Parts: sequence; C-alpha cells; structure tokens
Amino acid sequence: MRLPSCKRCGADGEGKKELAPPFRNPFVHDLRFTPLQKLQIAVMTVTLFPIRLFVAAFMMLLAWPFAFIATIGRSETAVEPQCLWRRCVDVVLRTIMRIMWFAGGFHWMNVKGRQALPAEAPILTLGPHSSYFDAIPVTMTMSTIVMKAESKDIPIWGTLIKYIRPVFVSRSDQDSRRKTVEEIKRRARSGGEWPQVMIFPEGTCTNRSCLITFKPGAFIPAVPIQPIVIRYPNQLDTITWTWQGPGAFKILWLTLCQLHNEFEMEYLPIYTPSEEEKKNPALFAHNVRRVMAKALQVPVTDYSFEDCQLAMAEGQLKLPVDTCLLEFAKLVRRLGLKREKSQRLLEDYGNKAKKLQGEKVSLDDFARFLDVQESDTLRDMFALFDEHEDGKMDIREFVTALSVVCRPANTLETMKLAFKMFAAEEDGAVTEEELARILKSALGVEELKVTRLFQAIDVDDTAKLTFDEFRSFAEQHPDFAEDFLYSDNSGFWNRGGSSASTPTANGFCADFTPDHQPHRANDAQKKLN
Repeated sequence: MRLPSCKRCGADGEGKKELAPPFRNPFVHDLRFTPLQKLQIAVMTVTLFPIRLFVAAFMMLLAWPFAFIATIGRSETAVEPQCLWRRCVDVVLRTIMRIMWFAGGFHWMNVKGRQALPAEAPILTLGPHSSYFDAIPVTMTMSTIVMKAESKDIPIWGTLIKYIRPVFVSRSDQDSRRKTVEEIKRRARSGGEWPQVMIFPEGTCTNRSCLITFKPGAFIPAVPIQPIVIRYPNQLDTITWTWQGPGAFKILWLTLCQLHNEFEMEYLPIYTPSEEEKKNPALFAHNVRRVMAKALQVPVTDYSFEDCQLAMAEGQLKLPVDTCLLEFAKLVRRLGLKREKSQRLLEDYGNKAKKLQGEKVSLDDFARFLDVQESDTLRDMFALFDEHEDGKMDIREFVTALSVVCRPANTLETMKLAFKMFAAEEDGAVTEEELARILKSALGVEELKVTRLFQAIDVDDTAKLTFDEFRSFAEQHPDFAEDFLYSDNSGFWNRGGSSASTPTANGFCADFTPDHQPHRANDAQKKLN
C-alpha cells in the first residue's frame, strides 16, 4: 500500500474541496531529547521537580476542604443562586488552582478573545484535546464538564470534580448516554442559569497535528456554541499524552522538569447553527471543526477514536508508526463497507478475489467488485493499492487490509484469509514475494523486508510456505513480528512506552454520543462529499 501525495477530502460547508493533511498518525507522540536536554532533565529531577510536585499536591489538598464545604447539601438537578459565600469559595478555588499551575511551570497564561456569557453560548467546545493538562481551561473558568461517573469516587479529585457540577456518564447504565445528552440539553436551554458545559468533541487525545472527527454529542442540543482552541507552543513537547508515546507519569515528570511551560487559549466568535445544522448534529460538528482548524492552522481528518483502537490493537501484527491503514479505515467508513457482519462480508470478498487468481483490476472493476458507485472516496481508496500508478490494483491486497480494519487483533484470521487468496491451487503455499505482499497490505506499508521471517519459517528450504506452517510458527513465536520484522525494518515500529492494551479515552473527556447517532454521521458525510 502507498499513500498518494495528494488526496481529496470531503467538501466543506461551502462546497469547496479541502486538501488532506500530510500523513501523520495523530495517535503517536515520538519524544526525543538532545544531550543538553537530557542533562537539564537530570538536574531538574533532583532539584526543582520534587519541590514542584510537593507544591502541586499541597494545593490539591488545600482546595479539597473548600470544595467539600461548597458541595454539602447542594442539589444535583437544580441550580441555586450564586450567593456571596459561594462566590468567595469560587474565587479561592480559582486562586489555589492558579498557584498549582504556576508551581508546575505554567507561569503565565496567554488568553485571547472573550468568553461568552452562558446565555449567549451555553456550550464551549475545546480542541485539540491532547493531554490531562487540558484541565487548565476548566480550572480557569470553573465550567461544567462531562465526566465518567467513576471519577467522582476518586479521593480528593472526586470532590473537586463534584464542585463544578459535571454531567456524569455511567458505564454500568446502558441508558446513560441518552440521559447525558438530555441533561446537557436541559442545562443548555436554561437561559444561562446553569454554568456553561465545556466539551472536548474529539473524544480522545491526539498529538495536535490535526483535528480528528468531532463526535456529535456536543452539537445535539442545537444551541449556539463558542469554540475554544488550545495551544502549547513549547520548544520541547512534554505535554502530549496520547496512545503511543510517554505514559501519564512520565509526561508529568518531564513537564515539571521544564523551566517554563507555555499555554495559549483563544476564544473564537460564537457559532450559531443554521436550521440545517440544528437538524444534523454531524454537519454542525463538521463545520465547527473547520472553523477551529482554520484558527489553529492545522488540517482536519476523519480519523476517530475507532482508528485509535485500530492503531493500538494487541494483535501479533502491531501497526507501524507510518501505516496507511488509518487512512484506509477512514475511506472504509465513508464507503459504508465496515458492516456488523464483517466475517461474512470478508469471506464473500475473499472467495471473489481468489477467483481472479491475481489478475489486476481497473477502477471500474473495483467499483463493480464492491457494488458501489464511482466517487472521489473510491478513487482515493483505489490509489492506495495502485502501487505503480498504472490504473491497476490487486483485489487481494484490499481484502487483506479490510480484514485488519474489521478485526485488528485477529492476526491469524487475517493471515488465513490472505493465504487462501494468494496460495497456489496445487500446494496451498505462497512464495516469499507473496508473503511480503500479504504483510505489506496487513501493515499498510509500501516497503517491507520479510526474508529473515520467511527463512525462519521455511526450515525445509522449499521456497514456499503453507498457512499451517505459518500458524505453527506464530504459535511458537508469539512475538515473531517484533523479532523478525520490526528489527529488520528501521524506524518501522515504536510503541514508545505506551501502556494501554485496551484503549479508553485519554484525558478526562467521556464519550456520551448516543448509540443512534452513527447513521446521522454517515448522512452528513454523504452531504459533504
């Protein structure tokens, strides 16, 4: 697979085409240091770091009694008048939090624009979401946020969270998402009585290289919102906490070891939805994202949290940093190919691809194979597999890549399907070149060395492999990819200390998008294409 140099994205609200971003995995953060930076971190670790950590922890403890007193006897469903003593508590807590951030190296905050009043914009949307340091705007404004219900049971932190009266999402309640959206609607339509709701619509952390798909939950109430963009213009990015890169504690340690950490927050003009956007939350979300991306001067892309799950899936073939499969998965969603019954779909595609016996097909043939109309999205997908740019592609490579997207952790199932399509009829085996094509499609890369892996499996030196031989080898060597592929392909794979085996939303945002929303998102995408 190859990523074309220029791709078409969905049209924006004015019907114009946007250029896709230069390819970079938004869920990866590769942090490297110069010798001088390493020396600075070493010195700061034994000098300033423990002092900063102590002061920050002390400020959290100091804030707790004030938050506890303010939450005693307060209703969770009704808003009380902001009496004098509660205003005093609010000022005290903001001051304590500001001291805590100052102790962490955030010596001054660069704030641009004006925060709208709750009656003007009941909902604030923030992006990009890239770190738990994104809590800074929350403590500066004391706005309500959407939180996982489990957060309120965390000692000290839970009390501070309850003070800002968040909307809780419960994993144990199957109806919780609907209730959450209804509660946000109720607060947003209260005429400014409730504090503003602050939401990170991306739903997960990225490396700020782009804005990924906005979940429609924040836009369902169909009320005016105020977009807010966040920047961390540090020379060394120790802030980013995403799925592949430094873990939570390492980020805290490295950030506290910086002499100064910069933070910028810009309030953009209030965005009032049109009648069409009020009826279509996904369209509303898309257009707001476009406005925020323009302010940030970053591209937009249709990557989503599901792509993060693909990138971090714990199969034997873990995806490399520069995989094309994230781009492929985005196009799969656009075409509506990833159905619930993916197993049956893959078997059907696999059987049809096998009958072609490696014969390459044109774009017209590809459209007929998928039973879809030709479109920009289909052309972009075709270009991923048109390696020689001669207007031809191998359907078997497409089916292999689709199998990974549909079931990223089931490596052997994908390989079984691929062997079925590529293997010769007489012996059911593949050559080294065919194995390379299979693995390149499964990993979404253009170049891949497989000689050492092939020779390790082909102990009888037959120059061919069957699936049974591959499966037996994979079962005996569960880390075969790391041992025989990644080491032979420089810069191919770097998990960089990630510790998330089952991705859950980083940061403190919660997914409250109703289960019935995806089809509306697809409708919006059709409208945008």
